[in-house]
Amino acid sequence: MKLNGKTAIVTGASAGLGEEISRQLVKAGATVYGLARREDKLDDVRHELGTACVPVSGDVRKESDIRHLVERILAETHRIDVLVNNAGFGIFKPLTRVSAREWSTLHDTNLKGVFLCSKAVIPVMQQQNEKSGFGGHIVNIASIAGLVGNPEIGVYNASKFGVRGLSESMMKEVRGDGIKVTCVFPGSIDTDFSATAGSGRSRKGMDAKDVAGSVLHVLRGPDSYLVSELTMRPLRVQ
Repeated sequence: MKLNGKTAIVTGASAGLGEEISRQLVKAGATVYGLARREDKLDDVRHELGTACVPVSGDVRKESDIRHLVERILAETHRIDVLVNNAGFGIFKPLTRVSAREWSTLHDTNLKGVFLCSKAVIPVMQQQNEKSGFGGHIVNIASIAGLVGNPEIGVYNASKFGVRGLSESMMKEVRGDGIKVTCVFPGSIDTDFSATAGSGRSRKGMDAKDVAGSVLHVLRGPDSYLVSELTMRPLRVQ
């Protein structure tokens, strides 16, 4: 896909990987609607990237917020070419210390958010496919934790395994509509994610710029094929 002139939604756009993906999409000529709950952080990103970055304060867990976002984009740009489901967080601690509320909040963000955003944009992309022969591209940011279970991250594992399963099903369901679905499985990234999740790990992570660059590479692929899964790991583990 040629990204110049396209319209993209990036969730979790206020920091980390989501911010970097937004930055690189804007540099490629796309208009990015960045969704996040931290309005002040979104304003900072908008200040840096300019008018091609449109900050939208909202919560991926709320269907009304997603519906209003899609309605606004269609009123302003009349199309949605890219959805990057990036919003998410982790809880790293023994299962017996995880509360039911923490479980629900994490899964509503990491998995339900992917469902709600994808459900909202797929009909738009299906209509675009009917007109042009290509609908769009959905990228779901999972994690290595969606491939391998490990102690003390079981709640996070469960959400990301869910993203993997949903992505594979979605890919098979909508590929005939000219819609690509890619599930990305990054290992550790140098952001504040681990500290927020409660991980004491000190492993050297990947640079968010490099991971975002790989996502952009997949988005730029020819319309005739799709990359259904992409796994990235740090070269050195210490």
